[in-house]
This record gives sequence, C-alpha cells and structure tokens, in this order.
Amino acid sequence: MEEEIMTIKEVAAFLKMSEGAVRRYARKGELKGSYIGRVWRFKKSDVLNWFNGYSHIKDDK
Repeated sequence: MEEEIMTIKEVAAFLKMSEGAVRRYARKGELKGSYIGRVWRFKKSDVLNWFNGYSHIKDDK
C-alpha cells in the first residue's frame, strides 16, 4: 500500500490552518516534509504524527 502524499494546500485544509503556517513549520523543521522541485510534499502519516504530538504539547500548558 502506498503512502498518501499531500501538498501544502492539502495539509493546510486538512489541519484547518493557513498555507503560510504550514510552510513556516516545514521550513523550521517542525513538520517533516520534502522540498522537491520548488514544492513541499508531506506524507499524511507524518502530518498526523506531528499534529498529534503538537496538540499534546499545547494541551499540557
């Protein structure tokens, strides 16, 4: 089974955040992604793992 690959636009819609925020997290290395040919690509499993980890950090504060 192949892993679903997402664009910045798809990640932003999925997480209900701006495309700019997704880019910032990716550039900082907080959100795992690959920069291929001037575009970002993300594995859906990495997006979910990042979101689950990030939401736990925010919930603890």
